[in-house]
Amino acid sequence: MNGQSRSDIRPGLEVDIVLKQDQASGKLTRGTVKDILTNSPRHPHGIKVRLTSGQVGRVKHILGP
Repeated sequence: MNGQSRSDIRPGLEVDIVLKQDQASGKLTRGTVKDILTNSPRHPHGIKVRLTSGQVGRVKHILGP
């Protein structure tokens, strides 16, 4: 599942995100969602989240709880 719809994402889900500095390479970082930072219901580049590790990026794949 892609991460473009805010309704698909909730705290506690395991996701792959792309960090700002990794956007050019497309390198993904895996982690657990702590906070949802995007307010709009959809975003074409992925919903921005903060992971429990403190890293912030846009969701590319939702893996599950």
